Amino acid sequence: MLKKLYSCLPNTAKIRYSGVTGYGEKLIQTALNVDLNEIETIAHYTAAKKFTPNVTSIVDIGGQDMKYIKMKNGAIDNILLNEACSSGCGSFIETFAKSLNLSIEEFVKSAIDSRNPVDLGSRCTVFMNSKIKQAQKEGYSVGDISAGLSYSVIKNAIQKVMKVRDTETLGDHIVVQGGTFYSDAVLRAFELIVGKNVIRPDIAGLMGAYGVALLAKEQYESNLDMEYMSTISKLEDLDNLKITTSHVRCNGCENHCLLTINKFNNGSKYISGNRCEKGAGNVTSNTNLPNLMKYKYDRLFNYEPLSIDKAPRGTIGIPRVLNMYEDYPFWFTFLTNLGFRVIISENSNRTTYEKGIESMPSESVCFPAKLSHGHIVSLINSGIKTIFYPCIPYSRKEYQKADNHYNCPIVISYSEVLKNNVEELKEKDIKFLNPFLPFDSKKLTQTILELPEFKEYNFTKKELLIAAKKAEEEYQNFKNDIRKKGEETLKYINENKLHGIVLAGRPYHTDPEVNHGIDTLITSLGICVLTEDSISHLAEAKRPLRVVDQWVFHARLYAAADFVGKHDNLELVQLNSFGCGVDAVTTDQVEEILSSFGKMYTLIKIDEINNLGAVRIRIRSLLASMKKRESLKLLEKSSGEYECNKAIFTKDMKKEYTILIPQMAPIHFELLESAVKSSGYNVELLSECTDHTVETGLKYVNNDACYPSILTTGQFIEALQSGKYDINKTALIMSQTGGGCRATNYIGFIRKALKDAGFENVPVISFNVVGMEKMPGFKITIPLIERLLKMVVYADLLQKLLTKNRAYEINKGETEKLYNEWMSKCKQLLEKSSLKQFKQSIYDMVNDFEKIELDTSVKKPKVGIVGEVLIKYHPFGNNFVVNKLEEEGAEVILPDFMGFVKFIATHKITFNKLIKTDKVKAKLFKTAIKLIDILEKDSTIALSNSKKGYLLPCDIWELEDKVKDILSIGNQTGEGWFLTAEMIEYIENDIPNIVCVQPFACLPNHVVGKGVIKTIRNKYPDANISPIDYDPGASEANQTNRLKLLITVAKDNLERQEKEKKVLLKENETDDILDDQTIKNN
Repeated sequence: MLKKLYSCLPNTAKIRYSGVTGYGEKLIQTALNVDLNEIETIAHYTAAKKFTPNVTSIVDIGGQDMKYIKMKNGAIDNILLNEACSSGCGSFIETFAKSLNLSIEEFVKSAIDSRNPVDLGSRCTVFMNSKIKQAQKEGYSVGDISAGLSYSVIKNAIQKVMKVRDTETLGDHIVVQGGTFYSDAVLRAFELIVGKNVIRPDIAGLMGAYGVALLAKEQYESNLDMEYMSTISKLEDLDNLKITTSHVRCNGCENHCLLTINKFNNGSKYISGNRCEKGAGNVTSNTNLPNLMKYKYDRLFNYEPLSIDKAPRGTIGIPRVLNMYEDYPFWFTFLTNLGFRVIISENSNRTTYEKGIESMPSESVCFPAKLSHGHIVSLINSGIKTIFYPCIPYSRKEYQKADNHYNCPIVISYSEVLKNNVEELKEKDIKFLNPFLPFDSKKLTQTILELPEFKEYNFTKKELLIAAKKAEEEYQNFKNDIRKKGEETLKYINENKLHGIVLAGRPYHTDPEVNHGIDTLITSLGICVLTEDSISHLAEAKRPLRVVDQWVFHARLYAAADFVGKHDNLELVQLNSFGCGVDAVTTDQVEEILSSFGKMYTLIKIDEINNLGAVRIRIRSLLASMKKRESLKLLEKSSGEYECNKAIFTKDMKKEYTILIPQMAPIHFELLESAVKSSGYNVELLSECTDHTVETGLKYVNNDACYPSILTTGQFIEALQSGKYDINKTALIMSQTGGGCRATNYIGFIRKALKDAGFENVPVISFNVVGMEKMPGFKITIPLIERLLKMVVYADLLQKLLTKNRAYEINKGETEKLYNEWMSKCKQLLEKSSLKQFKQSIYDMVNDFEKIELDTSVKKPKVGIVGEVLIKYHPFGNNFVVNKLEEEGAEVILPDFMGFVKFIATHKITFNKLIKTDKVKAKLFKTAIKLIDILEKDSTIALSNSKKGYLLPCDIWELEDKVKDILSIGNQTGEGWFLTAEMIEYIENDIPNIVCVQPFACLPNHVVGKGVIKTIRNKYPDANISPIDYDPGASEANQTNRLKLLITVAKDNLERQEKEKKVLLKENETDDILDDQTIKNN
C-alpha cells in the first residue's frame, strides 16, 4: 500500500507527518519508522467527529470486532468493545457467503429484496450456524438468510456490546462505520431497529486510517516545525526491508512469556507475545509502581509448611483454586496447628488446565472452575494422598446492611464436581475431604467433631478451638495487610500525582493464569493497580441497591465502585470470567454506581484463551478517554445518587391495582391465579409467550442473565407496552427464594428493565416466605398459604393424570377433555371448600381418570424430565419438550412441584445440621414439611389404589438419603441436591430415560445436573440421561437431535429388555416342564 502511494505521489509532494492505528500499529510503526501511533478507538472517534462535529454515538463493526463510542458533552463518555469471540461481526457474513459459493456483494444484495428474514438470534457463531442450517432445511431463501444475518449482526451489537435498552439514548447524530456497514442490508437493519436514519461515511471501512491521518496532521501542526519531514520509510527503504525473527522467554516477571522478537534492518526491533510492556522494553521511569494484585498473590500463599518430622498427622493437600484465593490463610493456619503438613498445589499455568480437560463435565462453566480439575490432578501426581477442599456456603458478612453473604454456587460446591468426575481420585484411592463447613471459627469446631470423615484423626475439642482461634487471627491479619497496602498505595498515588486502576473481580482473579497478566500490563503503562478488597473497607455502597446484595464478594465490588466514583485519580476495571452467571447481576450494578459519578465503566471478560489484544485496546482506551476528559476539563462531579427508590405496593393499591403474574408453569400457574384471586387480589396471569416475548426480554435484560429471567422480564415489559393495562394501576409479582442462586435477583433484573422501559413507578411485589422486601399491600396469610398448598396438590395430580393417560388413551382427546373439566372444578374448590371436600375431590379426580381406557399393548419408553424449575415446566422455555417426546412415542413424566417446595423447606434444616445456623427456623420448617405430607397423604393413597402405575408424591427425607452417596445435601442453590435425587427416583422407579433441562450456563446445574451424570451412570448402568441447554440462541435442531438420540437408545434398551424377559420366561417354562417330568418319574 505504501509503495502504491509513492508511485502515485507527485514529485513535488512531501510527506510531513505519518500515523498508524489498528491491532498491528506498533509493529508497523517500528518496521516503517512511522511518526505517530494511536489506539484505534481514538482514531475512529476523531474521524467520526470530523464528519459530524455534534456526533452523539459512534458504532463501528469490522470483520473481527465491534466498538461503541458513547459521547457526552462533546467528549468520550464510554467505550465498549465486543468480547474475544468475533460472533456477529463481518467475518461471519463473509464466511457464510463463501460457503454458498457467492461473493459477499451477491450475498448482501440478496438480502435487500427479502420479505421474510430468518430470526437467527444473537448468540455465538456456533449456535447461529446451527440455526442457519435449520433455516436451509425449512426452505428459506438465501436472501432471507442474508437478511436474517444482517439483523443478527445489529441485534448482537445493540444487545451484547452497546447494551442499549432505549435507542433514544443514542442521540440524533449517529455515525456508523467499519467494513460491515458497507452492506446496505446491515445499514438498513440498524436504521430499522433503532428507528433513526444514521450517517455512514463513504469511507466507512477506512475511518480508522482517516482518523489517525487527522491526528498526524494535528500533531504536526502542534510541533510548530513546518519544515519537519516524516521519518516514514522511503521507497528504497521498502525495497530493502528485511526481518529476522527469534523467540525467547521473558524473565521480567513470573509470567515468563514466550516473546517473538522481530528485528528490522533499520536497526529497530518489535517484540510481541508479551503480556505486559516489560517484555518489549517499554517500561515507565518508575519500574516499581504498586501492584496490589501481585502483592496479594504473594501474601496469600507465602506460607511455609511444617517439615515431615513435625507433622504428626501427615501431609494434606489444598488446591490453589476458587475460594482458596480468599480463605487459604485461614485453612493453612488451621490445619498446620492441627499437626498437618499443608501443601498447596502448583502455580496455575496452561499445563495445569490441560491436565484436567478430560474430567470437565461442562464446557460452559467458568475458566477458574475448569482450572480446578488440573489442580487436583497436580496434587495427586505430586504424591498427595489426602486432599482438603471444603464446601463453604457463606463467607463473612462485611457490611451489616448487605442482604446476605453467600459464596457463588460454583465457589460453594465445585469440589462436588471434582469428586464425581476426576477419575484419579478413585484410581489412586485418594482421601478427598470436601464437607460443607461453616467459615466461622466457633461453629467450625463443633461441626468437625461431628463429621465421620474426621473421626480417624481423633481431634480434641480443645485443640480444634485453639487451631480455629489462630486461623481466625491469621485470616484477619491477611485482610488487614491487604487493606493497609491499599491505603499506602492511595497515599503514593496522591503524593506522586499518579493514577490508579482498581482491578475489581473475584478473589481468584488474582491468579495470573486467570487474569492473563492484566495487572502487569497496567503498571507497565504507568498506572498503579489496586484490588477491590484493598479499598472496599474505605467506603460502603449506598443502599438500598437495585439488586439483592446476596454475595459477599459483590458487596466489595459495590463499595469499591462507590470509592472510585469519588476520586478523580482512580478508575475501575471489572474482571469477569466468561460463563459467570452471577456477574449478569453485578456488572449492571457496578456500571450504575460508576455512571452516577460520571465515571467510565470498563468490563473485561476473560477465559482460557490468552489473547490480550482486545484487553490492551480497552485499557488504552480508558486511559486515552481519561486524559481527554482531563484536557477538556470535563471532570465535573455528577450526583453520585444511585440508590434504588423502590415503588411500594400499598394497602390502598390492593383494591384498584391489577397484579400481573408471569407464566412459569402452565398447569400450576393457572390454578395459582385462582388461588390468589380468591384471597382478595386482582391478579392476571400472562399466559402467552412468543418469540416477541424473548426479543423484549433480550432488549431489557443483561444478555448474560439466565433464560428464565429473560422470559419472565420479557413477559412483564411486553404486557406493560401492550397498552392493555393502566400503567398507574398495575403491579408485578415475582417469586424470591432468598437462596444463593441468581434467581433471587430476578426482581433486580425486572426493576432495571422497568426503569429502562419507562415504567419505573410500577411496583414489584416479592413473593417469598423468608421475609424479603415486605410490601404493605400484599400479605402472605395462613388462608393464602392453605390455598397455595392445595393448589400445588391439585396441579401435581392433574399433571400426573394428564401425561399418563394421554400417552395411552384409546379415544384420542378424552384425557384433555376430562383434564379441562377438572381444572374448572379445582378453581371453584380453591375459591371455597372445606378440608373434607378437598380430600374427597382428590379421590373423585383419580377415579374419573381411572375410567379412561388405555392401550398398553405397545410398550413405550418412559422419559422423566428434571432441571431448572421454570425450564422443566414452561413449554415455551423448554421448546415444547413434552410434545416432542410424546410425538416420538414416549410416556413423559414431569416431577411434582410440591417436591421442590419441600426441598426449599429443607434449606434451614440442612444448613442448621451442617453448619449450625438457626435451630428455631429448622424446627419451624420441619413442622411445615410434616403438614405438607399430611396434605399430600390422600393423593398418595388415591394414586396407590390406581392400576395405572403412577409415580407417587416424593418422601423428601427418603430422597435425601438416596442422594448422599453421590453428593452432599448441602448443595442447596437452584434445584440443588433435589435435582440429582429426582434422577435417582426416576431410575429406581423404572424410568431410566431422563432429559435434564437447564438454562445455558446455569451455575447450580454444573454441579447437581451435568456434574453428577457420570457418577449416576456408573451406579445405574441403564441410566440414559441427556442434558440439554435452553436459551434464546440455542439451536432447536440440536435440541431435537438430542431428544431423538435419547428416544432411539431408550427404544433399543426397551427392546433388549423385552427379549431378555422372553428368554428368561422360556427358561422358566422349560425348568417347570423338567420339574413336572421329574415328579412323574418319581
